[in-house]
Amino acid sequence: MRAFYSLLALLGLDAVLTLASQAWGPSKFTTLVTFGDSYTDDTRISYFYNHNGSAPPVGWVEPITNSSSSGGYIWGHYVHQYASLTHRYNYAVSGASCSNQITPRSTSFGLYPSVLEYQVPAFTADAHYTLPITGENFLSLPPDETIYAIWIGTNDLGNYAFLTDSQVRGKTIPDYVDCVYDSLDGIYATGNVKYFVIMNVVPLQFAPLYATPENGGIGKNNYWPDKGGNFTEISYRMGEQVSLVNALFEFRTAVEWRVKGRYPGVGVAVMDVSDIYHHPSGYLNGSAPANVTGYEHHCNVAGTECQTLPSPDSFLWYDQLHPSERTDQIIAEEFVKVVRGESRWATYW
Repeated sequence: MRAFYSLLALLGLDAVLTLASQAWGPSKFTTLVTFGDSYTDDTRISYFYNHNGSAPPVGWVEPITNSSSSGGYIWGHYVHQYASLTHRYNYAVSGASCSNQITPRSTSFGLYPSVLEYQVPAFTADAHYTLPITGENFLSLPPDETIYAIWIGTNDLGNYAFLTDSQVRGKTIPDYVDCVYDSLDGIYATGNVKYFVIMNVVPLQFAPLYATPENGGIGKNNYWPDKGGNFTEISYRMGEQVSLVNALFEFRTAVEWRVKGRYPGVGVAVMDVSDIYHHPSGYLNGSAPANVTGYEHHCNVAGTECQTLPSPDSFLWYDQLHPSERTDQIIAEEFVKVVRGESRWATYW
């Protein structure tokens, strides 16, 4: 990281970042649009499962639910609540990767709907859709009040993807990072976009699915039923991937915004979501001690016979891969600070 900021100084960008954080964000935040995977999805994946793999139609209104990957409401719901938003539109789909041309992942109805190939086009269609009765725009996207957030990488870097060398032949992690910016291109092309937030990859090497045994790592399970090999090697490799991606997000964003001018007129923040693991007692507030190595919801390898442990607000992880609802509340609180330009866990351009 020190080398990264030395590079910024050489590019003359260190002062720019300081000024950007002071002036970043809309004066009034009313609308949130999200893209990603199960870390962000509410119920969009349920529509695919319940309609034989068919996508929701243009103009579909996603229902509110407290049955997400967190075991309750997802972080976007809490942003809506904490910031008193007028609108929240979610296009994230559980199981998604950034692109099926890089890390395709199969489900019972085909490939999971990726950010680049499904989510951005779905948003674009909705952004141009007008209600047939009133003629009003389906989406309310006031440019000076709308934040577009993307949080993707868990499925790209995990098992049955880069971690297990399951990516498309010849594809590399920088291709996945390219996909994130290509997705922003598609959102930007809809017009009148003023603010992006890129949320970096959580420390997946500490998630029970990928952690070393002494850090709570587990063997075969419902997310990885054929898991084998050296668990320490798995965790270390995941840690290397996460560090590489997050460093690339910092460097690439500075270059794309300030050197190449890829998104003229748009501000961006890169949000770091890793501090909860390293300082859990400052965040987790259940009746039991803060727990970052265990998880709340346990199932057998078939994904059945599940049980949920008490004191849910003590857990960083809901299950072996997904953050808990308490963690999502914390992420939402910090996200609102990011939008205000007040977060010490964001870098601004």
